[in-house]
Amino acid sequence: MSAARPCSPKHAPQSTIPEEDVVNERPPRWCSVWNMTRSEFDLLLFSVALKLLLFPSYRSTDFEVHRNWLAITHALPVSKWYYDWTLDYPPFFAYFEKVLSIPAAYIDPAIVDLHNLSYGSWTVVAYQRSTVILTELLLGAVLLRFIKGSVDPPHQRLLSGSLFFHPGFLIVDHIHFQYNGFLFAILLWSILMARAVRFQVLFAVLLNFKHIYMYLAPAYFVYLLRSYCTSKSGQILTGRFATLASAVVLVFLMSLGPFVWMCQLPQLLSRLFPFTRGLNHAYWAPNAWALVTAGDRILLRLVTLFNLGIAINERGIASASRGRVGDTVFAVFPHIKPFHTFLITACVQMVYMIKLWRTPTYRSFLNALTLCGFTSFMLGWHVHEKAILLVLVPLSLLAADNYAYFKTWMIASTAGIFSLFPLLFTSAETPIKIVYCLVWGAMTIYPLQKRVYEFPPSWPLALLDQLEYAYVVGFVPLQFLFMVFPIVAGKNSDIQFLPLMVTSVYCAAGLVWAFTRLSVLYFSKAFGTSPK
Repeated sequence: MSAARPCSPKHAPQSTIPEEDVVNERPPRWCSVWNMTRSEFDLLLFSVALKLLLFPSYRSTDFEVHRNWLAITHALPVSKWYYDWTLDYPPFFAYFEKVLSIPAAYIDPAIVDLHNLSYGSWTVVAYQRSTVILTELLLGAVLLRFIKGSVDPPHQRLLSGSLFFHPGFLIVDHIHFQYNGFLFAILLWSILMARAVRFQVLFAVLLNFKHIYMYLAPAYFVYLLRSYCTSKSGQILTGRFATLASAVVLVFLMSLGPFVWMCQLPQLLSRLFPFTRGLNHAYWAPNAWALVTAGDRILLRLVTLFNLGIAINERGIASASRGRVGDTVFAVFPHIKPFHTFLITACVQMVYMIKLWRTPTYRSFLNALTLCGFTSFMLGWHVHEKAILLVLVPLSLLAADNYAYFKTWMIASTAGIFSLFPLLFTSAETPIKIVYCLVWGAMTIYPLQKRVYEFPPSWPLALLDQLEYAYVVGFVPLQFLFMVFPIVAGKNSDIQFLPLMVTSVYCAAGLVWAFTRLSVLYFSKAFGTSPK
């Protein structure tokens, strides 16, 4: 859009553009500060209005957890934040909650009452949900910057819109309740800065808001070291390295310094990294361990049925099939410990980091970043299903590169978003999540497919292409099963966990395939010549 001042009516040229289209490109004056078009402004208003309508919807226990954090940071001194309470995020997020607690205390003092557990008045609901909407505006601002700086604005506008309206944010933030929107805004901002290979500490700031982003840290470390701190001849640029290292250390000192001073760093770390939890979450995240756990259940049945003479761990018979939080013990397979998952994850990530070191381009960084998150999600310890957003968000930036990347993104997005459905288990939210995801898919998947579609060059690839689409269609009967199973099964406690297990396994199969596809794409010969 041209930012030039319009001609006077006397000298204005005759326009062939329909009048309604001209009006469409004239946003309110204040929007010019953000360089927004009328359509972008209208989409923002629609997004806010939709999320306001979701205020009365289901709230998970995370809602009360965050209210409790408001009370903790408001009522207690910093020295007591990480003792005997629920706070288990890094200090920057605690400071963020402290800031939010100040207006909360004026709006309704009961919100920040430390002993007012499970407080659910309309004031706290409206306040906390409003803060999610307001902080998510940062995501919109960053996505606008992606559009303005893109060499292909139509493609980027579609991708940015798909991210701003992503079902994952609607489900996890605006219904279930978390603050992922502004956190992913910081992540995308740091990715945008990485495109210009600029000095940055945004990712260090992000790590001190939520430590789960450590999954992505290897890609940032290698890329910045290779592209920002190393010359073309391979020499370390000492000045740049010292500047970057000093800034990162300063960020961590601002976050952790008070707790180091109070000799509370061990206590803080014990809250951030609770390795006493089990390999799987209560609802298995759809990763490799979900497939391993399901395989262990099947082998247990076979060993019991055919008396195969294989030793069975009695503790593992009920450990992984009841949806309980705790250590996962296999009945047939060897026991997995946190160190095993860390070692496997680090070794797999190392393969991608070697590739990134050898080809330190921005596009290579995006691939390696996504694969780092994918590896940690697939092989990490006690992974939550919500962590799939660490994969889907950066992967979305690659979706329009070519048809191969589009198919990878489509499979991962469909499986990843569907894996979030069990978070909203009440009947009132069922039509919301289904209809919203269908509309989002129609507005993003179909247009992207039209832009990048390539007919498979051989019949095996054509068959594979159809099988992948058949897998996506398979989520329709899976959702039907999830809806009718409680009616059929009744109150039979032995099989109540079955729909969740089937969902985890089916979604895990698609995500493992998408992970494999992306890995092959990253190392294929075509990678170097694909569109940037």
